[in-house]
Formats: sequence, structure tokens, C-alpha cells
Amino acid sequence: MDNAAMAGDAARLDVQSLSKTFGTAKVLDNVALSVSAGEIHGVAGQNGSGKSTLVKILTGFHQPDPGGVYVVDGVAMRHPVRWREVHAAGVSVVHQDLGLLDQLTVAENVCVGGFPTSRFGYIDRTARDRVTRETLARLGVDLAPHKSVGSLTAAERAEVAIARAMRDHDGGSGLIILDESTRALTGEDLARIHALLGRIATAGSAVLIISHNLPELLAITDRMTILRDGRVAGAGLVTRDLSEAEIARRMLGAEVAAIAPRSTRVVRPTAAAVEVSALRSPRIGPLEFSIAAGEVLGLTGVPGNGYEEIPYLMTGATRAESGQLRVGGKTVNLSNSSVSRCIRAGVVLVPERRDRDGLAYELSVRDNISLPALRSRGRPWYVAQRWQREEAKEAGDLFDIRPRNPLLLVKQLSGGNQQKVLLAKWMALAPALVVLHEPTQAVDVGARQDILASVERAADNGASVLLVSSEPEDLALACDRVLILDEQGLSPAKALTTDTILEQIYAQKPESAGSHP
Repeated sequence: MDNAAMAGDAARLDVQSLSKTFGTAKVLDNVALSVSAGEIHGVAGQNGSGKSTLVKILTGFHQPDPGGVYVVDGVAMRHPVRWREVHAAGVSVVHQDLGLLDQLTVAENVCVGGFPTSRFGYIDRTARDRVTRETLARLGVDLAPHKSVGSLTAAERAEVAIARAMRDHDGGSGLIILDESTRALTGEDLARIHALLGRIATAGSAVLIISHNLPELLAITDRMTILRDGRVAGAGLVTRDLSEAEIARRMLGAEVAAIAPRSTRVVRPTAAAVEVSALRSPRIGPLEFSIAAGEVLGLTGVPGNGYEEIPYLMTGATRAESGQLRVGGKTVNLSNSSVSRCIRAGVVLVPERRDRDGLAYELSVRDNISLPALRSRGRPWYVAQRWQREEAKEAGDLFDIRPRNPLLLVKQLSGGNQQKVLLAKWMALAPALVVLHEPTQAVDVGARQDILASVERAADNGASVLLVSSEPEDLALACDRVLILDEQGLSPAKALTTDTILEQIYAQKPESAGSHP
């Protein structure tokens, strides 16, 4: 939209002198943020820069330090900030995990927390469905209210979450906050949600989007605010005047060194150390491929075509219909395997959902890192702490986990540092095969570099690495080879460039390299 027009609008959101202190740590320091009606405003920053804390203050989860000003549509929010009052003033939020209930319908999810009721206090299903249809129609979303959310695509799920957030606001009013809500979307799904956010802003509502995805912020936002170490490093910057390098420089306080593609730094290994054969599930297969010791093999495809299942089928997290995995002289039957059997064979998984599948958030950094080794290094009646301290310290130094306090609970760390703990936990076992699914999702540019460096380090130490990702840039940088899953099977990328990988993913050409790339 026209920035002159934005400047003339009254601020839909106006925050001044906002600070937050936890104990002796000041995580937000005198933050200012202004978002106009009809604007899409981005917030960028490293993990730990204060983005999540800012959202939690805006939604009443955390209370700011005394002295800050928080105004929505000209209405000053009272202290303590309460969600009910903030929501009534026009603020809504879509969180990172979307907060949807798969077993419920679209209408039930849209109306959760605000079901229309009859005069007898029962849920009025007719009114519920009407409210849902009206909200979806206002947003230009074509979904049946009775459809199960568990059957929806990633883009449709995001649309339902946004519809729920906008349910109580009239068209052209309110402020919707998206806190890493688009992190799992790629390609056409992401473009579809961007178009929806554009329609919301064009109608006069304001959008505040928090994201680690700098190309996304550059593509969709009108202005940006950048945080570094809890302070504003750039306030209301006009997006069209920014570059990805400039945003990263403001985020990190320094220039970001470019990552050299792995293919330019190493001689590609050839002898197979890991072989997968006859891998089949209800959606994919049979598939065959191999990975050499010291090789990073990338794997991708069109979102939703089944390639996302492969890391879980290969590591015992999901039972395959058929398939064998040969690694280090051992053979694992993937149709009758388990996570523990795969770990004993030297196979580890770094899953996409670290919160659900990878880490114990209520345990410390030290305890999480030492968990896989407890059986081999401890006794049922006693576990020594010295080796745990030493292992946690070594991991903190090697993976640059911040802060350097292994007794901190994992839930107290930023997302990027949580991901480093997850990597350290499994790399400590010196596995023969490391399988990673979306390891750089929702982390900042600095953490992404550290994570990709750890992937390369694992391969350089002799491990076979399978990197399953929807990020073509990561695949082009980190991999020796890339395989693309389509309707015909697995095909090798013709070149290790972002553009080539993207073109092959979406071309869906009928040619394939055969059953054993």
C-alpha cells in the first residue's frame, strides 16, 4: 500500500517505551512499535531478540514493566494487560502451532471460545455454521463448515486459524498478529496465505507478522521493525528500501558471511554405507536409495506428496508397509521396527516438531543432552553427574548454545537454541546415520548457519546424513546430492541450485532416474 497513506492513518497499534524484565535479565528494552490500518507490518529478529516476549505482552500473557504505553485503536490498555480487554479492543492472534483441534470440524474450530448459544445455554449449531460461513466468505475462503480439520491441507488449516482470529471483528477493523504461523507453509500454500493476508489488509484491518523467513517478510510487508537483544534496531523501515542482507545486518549487528555450497568444498563420497530398499507406505513407494559415509543427501518434493513421511519411516517412528535399511553391517526391517531398534543400529532422527517429538521441555539442557546415553552410561540405581556436566559443556561450546547454562530448562531457551540442543543430544551418540526433517524451520539466520554447519560437521566426521527439507536454499547449500520425490519416484536434482530444485519440485515431469538413484 502507499506509505504516505499509511502515515496519515491513525495507528491501529501504538506501543511506546515497552520493557520487560525477568529477574535480572532485561529481555525488552524501551521498544516502540506502530502499525497502521491497512498495513502489513513485519517484525524480524534473532532467536532470543524479544519477538515472542513482545507478542506475549501484546496478548496479556506477560505483563510489561511499569511505564510503557500500549494503545489499540486509540484505546489505552490498562495495566495489568488482560487478554479479554485486548481482544475486545480488536487484537487477535494466530500462534505458531495454529491451535487447531483435528477431530473437530471447521465450524467447531472457528467458533472455539465463542460458540453462539440458544436461550437455554446450549450451542446453537445453526448459528455456529452461519457465523463460520460469514467469516470465511468475508475472508474469501471457500471451505465447508462441516469438513473435518484433520483432513485439510496445510494452507486450509492456516485459513481456519486466521478465520477464528478474525471471527469477532468486523471487516476492515482489528489487528491480527501472526506469530511464526506460516513457518510450515511453502510454495503455493504460502502464496495462498499471503494473498489472504493481503485481502485482510486491503479491507482496512492491520496485520502484524512475526517471522524468521526474511524473503517472506520482504515479499509481503509494507514496513518492518527489527529487534536485536531486546532493543529496536530498526523502527518502521519501509520494506521496499531493504534487502535481505541489510535486515540480517541489523538483526545480528554485523555482516552475515555467505555460506559456501558444500559441493564446492568437498569431494563427494561414492561408496554406499546406508542402503534403503523396497520402502513403502500407503502413500509412497516402493523407493530405493543409498547414502555414502560422509555424504549429505537431500530429499524433497511437493508439500503433501509423502516425502515428509520418509524420515519417520526410516527411523522406526512410523511403521512402513515394507522396507529394509542396511547401515553399518546391520539390517533393520522397517515394517517391524521401532525407534529404539534404529538407535541401536546407529540411526537417529531430528524431527520437525522438537516440542512434541524431540525435547523434554520441562527438563534442563543437561538432562536432555544426556538422555540417550543414560542406559549405556548409567545404572538403574545411580547416574553419575560428572559425565553429564562434561557432555553438556562440550555440546554448549560446540553448538554455541546460549546462554551457557546447562541447568536452564529447555523451555526457557529461544527456538534456535532449542534446536541446537536437539542436534547436540543425538550427535553425542556419534551415529552412523543422521536423519533430519526441517532442521532450520523457524530459526533465525544466525542459528540457521550454525545448524547447517553442524550438519556438515557430522558428515565430515564420517556419518551418513539425510536432510529432508522444503527449503531449496538449504538443500543447495548443505547437500552433496538431492533427490526429488514425484509421482514416478525419486529423481536426482539436475543441478544443486535453488532455482533448479524449485523448478523440478513443481514441474512434476514424468521422467525418473529409476528405482535406485
